[in-house]
Amino acid sequence: MKIALAGAGAFGEKHLDALRQIDDVEVISIVGRNLEPTQAVAAKYGIGHACTDLAEALEQPGLDAVILATPTQMHAAQAIQCMEAGKHVEVEIPLADSWADAEAVMAKQVETGLVCMVGHTRRFNPSHQYVHQRIRAGEFAVQQMDVQTYFFRRRNINAKGEPRSWTDHLLWHHAAHTVDLFAYQAGPIVAAHAMQGPIHPELGIAMDMSIQLKAESGAICTLSLSFNNDGPLGTFFRYIGDTATYIARYDDLVTGKEEPIDVSGVSVSTNGIELQDREFVAAIREGREPNASVAQVLPCYQVLGDLERQLAT
Repeated sequence: MKIALAGAGAFGEKHLDALRQIDDVEVISIVGRNLEPTQAVAAKYGIGHACTDLAEALEQPGLDAVILATPTQMHAAQAIQCMEAGKHVEVEIPLADSWADAEAVMAKQVETGLVCMVGHTRRFNPSHQYVHQRIRAGEFAVQQMDVQTYFFRRRNINAKGEPRSWTDHLLWHHAAHTVDLFAYQAGPIVAAHAMQGPIHPELGIAMDMSIQLKAESGAICTLSLSFNNDGPLGTFFRYIGDTATYIARYDDLVTGKEEPIDVSGVSVSTNGIELQDREFVAAIREGREPNASVAQVLPCYQVLGDLERQLAT
């Protein structure tokens, strides 16, 4: 399978590392904003073609699929562009930064029948998969999720500390992980409320946000997000259930008493990004809907759209 990667930044390289672990997959093209650093990444990974135009990558002979790790504001239009070119596409989170754009991507997927998957990595992290398997087996039911998403990002930089060409967003990007995961683990969301702190004078976004969710099952979720937290960065999930308490930190899992849980046997890898990319490749090869398909995650973006309207008032 021949794949192109658009977005040669910090997360793009995570995908390149992951794709190296999947048999019979070749990245044949990489797209970046500036040619010289894009060529450097291509050379590092032995990729023969580098460019700054997605349309050029889509014309590469034999190309089957595209992974988009580009700025949020480009995701929806580029996903549609890929499908219009007849290519399967995996879009990094978030699918879009508006409900209307998310609906447009869904409509294009229905029209083309191509695989369109969204990078909701939490569905694939071994830590969350462990909990999900216990839920499906009837051994655990979520009563409450307490989630903290914290970064120290008062300047516009990426995960590698490099300047960013676009502005991150707590609601459409970071909250999307938890909103979708909560529904995945606890069931459809029936109520959602949000508040946000002051707008940053230069970045133009809220640096702090609080979200409350309720599922049809009765489970609740409290999500705190901040770009102001000077401490450990990332997202920390506490699952409070009827039979146990779990704390998930990306691919690692502990009990509520900080006792480590071995998740090495959950899947073929302990790397959530690799498992996500494996699902994308497998869905294409098997001609099926992937976990985290655009159809499956679309309700998350409807909730985010509702929350955005709340915050605007």
